[in-house]
Amino acid sequence: MIDLRMKGPTVRLGVIGLGGRGRDHLRRLAAMPDVRIVAICDNWQPHLDRAFADLWTGPHALYPKQRAPKGTPRYQDVLARKDVDAICVFTSWETHMRIAMDAMLAGFPVCMEIGAGQSLEECYELCRTSERSGMPVMPLENCCYDRREMALLNMIKQGVFGELVHCQGGYEHDLRDEVGNGDRTHHYRQPHFLLRNGELYPTHEMGPIAKYLGINRGNRILTLSAMASKARGLHAWLERNRPDLAGRQVNEADVVTSMLKCANGETILLTHDCTLPRPYSRGGRVQGVKGLWQEDGNLIYLEGRTKVDKNDWMHSFESAAPYLSEYEHPLWKAYLEAESKLVVGGHGGMDWLVERAWIESVQTGTEPPLDCYDAATWMAITVLSEQSIAMGGAPQAMPDFTRGAWLTRGPSRCVGAWTLDEIPGAGAPAPRRRKAPRKAAE
Repeated sequence: MIDLRMKGPTVRLGVIGLGGRGRDHLRRLAAMPDVRIVAICDNWQPHLDRAFADLWTGPHALYPKQRAPKGTPRYQDVLARKDVDAICVFTSWETHMRIAMDAMLAGFPVCMEIGAGQSLEECYELCRTSERSGMPVMPLENCCYDRREMALLNMIKQGVFGELVHCQGGYEHDLRDEVGNGDRTHHYRQPHFLLRNGELYPTHEMGPIAKYLGINRGNRILTLSAMASKARGLHAWLERNRPDLAGRQVNEADVVTSMLKCANGETILLTHDCTLPRPYSRGGRVQGVKGLWQEDGNLIYLEGRTKVDKNDWMHSFESAAPYLSEYEHPLWKAYLEAESKLVVGGHGGMDWLVERAWIESVQTGTEPPLDCYDAATWMAITVLSEQSIAMGGAPQAMPDFTRGAWLTRGPSRCVGAWTLDEIPGAGAPAPRRRKAPRKAAE
């Protein structure tokens, strides 16, 4: 039975980065009874002011009777404190890996928001820093803990689709307003869309797919080839809504398509589609020798199980909803049972779950379910896609950040409830302790 009652030792957190995403994390973490926010940091004063209102001074403050810590624009001040057990990094794409590395070198376990990688060198350095310091860094890829993705993981582990052959996913999300007004709202996406051209946000789709296919644990990505469409959508939006920016060149293509080849023969198709009018989708697809599931339409076809129309058997998809319900992941069963009593959601609950997975790894001193090799591999997709597009779609070699360890690495030895490599209660390995948190909580 999975227990989500949050009864472990208190973890004292330093939180670096308090923009929109950081603020969401801050509120949920602060509401956890076994978490205490003791240090906050942002280099933009309005973000600090808003965080103080959320936690200590506002009408709905979570810590109104507690002494408020002094906020700081310098993250080094947080890393120098003696009353912090672990560090959260919620800053911009171009800064979060550097800050995470500095935090690990200072002796802290780290959780880090996800996004575009800046260079292969930075991805390598993230892994080597974690190895040298002995401190873990967990990428907070929340989609790995989404209800649908976890049900699919359960189906895959139970062989419903048979041997997997191909997976697809996308970040298909109309972000023209957010990107176009990024200079006004202090949002980090805008310069990336203006100056870069690649798969800028691969991890939402790649995270779950990597777990479906055992990437870095018995499998790995070998090569990536990417192509880019023309870039018209954001430019047209700027002409209509931001004439002051209409003269700026937009490099990011409206649609970027990346094909990845795995060592065990599977292919992965990723799509980045953020500057054209469209509804949201992650474009998921899982296909194996026994059938397939696809996100758009929430459809499934399983050979020998799906009822087919004899007059039109080639179009006999059925709704996947009953199957996703039948194969509900044990962690989500526990979450749904506990939600009304204990849990604050976020993206339907997956934000809370990924945060709790990290918090409990800190409390127990065990491996997190996602690690530096996951972060480096997923974020390197951005860099490799840029290189491939610049070379007309030429294949790019994915570095082996594990340095050959993927051949023998088994499932993560994290706390069993949070594993993404096995199904809890179905043979998941016993947790392997790392070392105690940096300093016991008072």
